Amino acid sequence: MKAMTLEAVLFDLDGTLIDSAPDLGAAADKMRTDRQQASLPLSDYRPMAGAGARGMLGIAFGLTPESPGFAALREEFFRNYESRMLLDTRIFPGVIELIQKLAARGLAWGIVTNKAARFTDPLVAAIPEFATAGAVVSGDTTPHSKPHPEPLLEAARRLKVDPTRCLYVGDDERDIVAGRAAGMLTLAATYGYMGANADATRWQADGQVESPLGVLQWLNVA
Repeated sequence: MKAMTLEAVLFDLDGTLIDSAPDLGAAADKMRTDRQQASLPLSDYRPMAGAGARGMLGIAFGLTPESPGFAALREEFFRNYESRMLLDTRIFPGVIELIQKLAARGLAWGIVTNKAARFTDPLVAAIPEFATAGAVVSGDTTPHSKPHPEPLLEAARRLKVDPTRCLYVGDDERDIVAGRAAGMLTLAATYGYMGANADATRWQADGQVESPLGVLQWLNVA
């Protein structure tokens, strides 16, 4: 069984460990209301929360990174988000129990996110249960971000674990691409921010989980 050889489990952050969509969506929606535009419901923003500023500005204003003025609007979004990123963000149900049971099995764990460290570090520090993470790698920790495998390889180095003995869990195709490129087992977290047209069955992950505790169930049978 492949899972029998695991020494560590790594997780994406937004949409996998935490539900940050309410704060991400609110940061973008404030930009609309500041411009006297109608507020949009959280349900519009939630599917694209995993795409960060790109996703939120796409929903709020129909913009892409190639749109004129995108960089300035992105920084405005970042300021809005920074001012409220702990207001309504919550750990997904089951995550605390998952972390505790991984420790009980003697498995190390860590976080690998494309979120910039200016946001990752205060978020992780504010959640006591995340203090046991043996590695926290942000989108700007290495010269590359996911889907490049380097952030995952850096986390493995920090944990002093061979990448082939790691499992990576994420809710976006780039997570699975990065995990596979790093030589890790991968799980698609289908409860996260997969986007309206995402089809996790096409990602070639080693499995899918519908909740955080599904990771434990997968480990028990894999």
